[in-house]
Amino acid sequence: METNNKSPLISVIIPHWNGEDILRECLKSLQNSSYQNLEIIVVDNASSDDSVMMLRREFPKVKNIENSENHGYAGGCMDGVPHAKGEIVAFFNNDAIVDSAWLEPMVSHFQNHPEVAVIQPKLLSYFNREKFDFSGAAGGLMDKYGFPFARGRIFTTIENDDGQYDEVTPIFWACGTAFLIRKNVLEKSGGFDRNFFAHFEEIDLCWRIHLMGFEIVCVPQSIVYHRSGYTLGAERYQKKYLNHRNSLLMLFANYSTKNMWKRGFIRRLLDAAGFLFSLFTGDFRRAVALPAAWFYLAAHIGDIRKKRALVRSIRKCTDAEIGEKLYPKSIMLQYFLRGKKEFRKFNNPRS
Repeated sequence: METNNKSPLISVIIPHWNGEDILRECLKSLQNSSYQNLEIIVVDNASSDDSVMMLRREFPKVKNIENSENHGYAGGCMDGVPHAKGEIVAFFNNDAIVDSAWLEPMVSHFQNHPEVAVIQPKLLSYFNREKFDFSGAAGGLMDKYGFPFARGRIFTTIENDDGQYDEVTPIFWACGTAFLIRKNVLEKSGGFDRNFFAHFEEIDLCWRIHLMGFEIVCVPQSIVYHRSGYTLGAERYQKKYLNHRNSLLMLFANYSTKNMWKRGFIRRLLDAAGFLFSLFTGDFRRAVALPAAWFYLAAHIGDIRKKRALVRSIRKCTDAEIGEKLYPKSIMLQYFLRGKKEFRKFNNPRS
C-alpha cells in the first residue's frame, strides 16, 4: 500500500477464526480505504478451514500471525499488538466491511483532540443498512450495575439510522467490532484481558481508559457495516455465559471496594430476577449461564485481586467521576418495566 507520511500509520488488527469468505470480503473492503497509510494484521486463531492458505495466496501484503490454538477475540487482538507499527491501532472484526472514507474523520478527530484515546465509528447493519448494528450502533453506554446498551440499540430494540446520532458524542465504551485507540494508551492500560476470551473485553478496557482520565467518543461520519453475531450466535449457551461472566469480572475489577460490594449486591439481586424470568420464558440456556457465571467468579478470586491491583495502579479518576458517565438507574428494570416506548430517553443517560 502507498504511504502518506503526513498522516499517522494505522495498524488494523483482525482476530480471525474460520470463515474465509467473510475474511476475504473484509480485507478487500479495507484495501479499498481511501486512507492509504495503514497496515493490516490478521491473527488467525487456529482456523480449521482454508483461511490461512487464502491469506497467503490472495493477500500477500497482509501480515499473518498464526496461533496454534484459539485465543478468542481478546487474546487474538493482543497477539497482534506487538506486530503493530502504527501509533494508532484499529481493532476490527472479520465480519465487518467499511465505507471507503471510514478512517479520515476519526484520524482527524484524534489529531485535534489529544484528550481522546478511543474512537468508534457509526456501526450499521450489514444486512439492512438503514438500521443500526446490534453490537455497537452509535456508541456504547452502560448503567451503574454493569449492563451495557448503545445509542440506537437497547436489548432487542434497534432503531433506524435517521441521522439522530450524527454529532460527535462522548460514549462510555467503543464496540470491538471497530474502534481506534492510541497505542501508547492501550499499552499503559494493560490492554484486553485475555481471560475474557470474547465479549465485554472492550467495555472492560474502556472503563480502565476512563479511569486513566481519557475520553472516548463516537465519530458518526465514519461508517462500518457489521454482520452482528456471525461468530457466536445470539442463542448459543457459550455467548450467554461469557456475557454474564465477563460483565461480573468487569464490575468487580473496576469499581472501588465500597462500590464493588454495594453495586455487586444489587447486581446479584438483578441476576436472580433474570434467572427466574429466564425460567419463566423458557430461556434455559440463560437460566444455566447466570449461576454458572457467579460460580466462576467465586472460584477465581485471585484473578480478580490481580486485576484490581492493575486498576489501582492506573486509576486517576474516582468512581464518582466515572459515575457521571453512567446511566444512574438499572437499564434492565427501566426498559422492561416502563416499556419500549421509553426507548429513546434511555439513549441519553443524563436526561
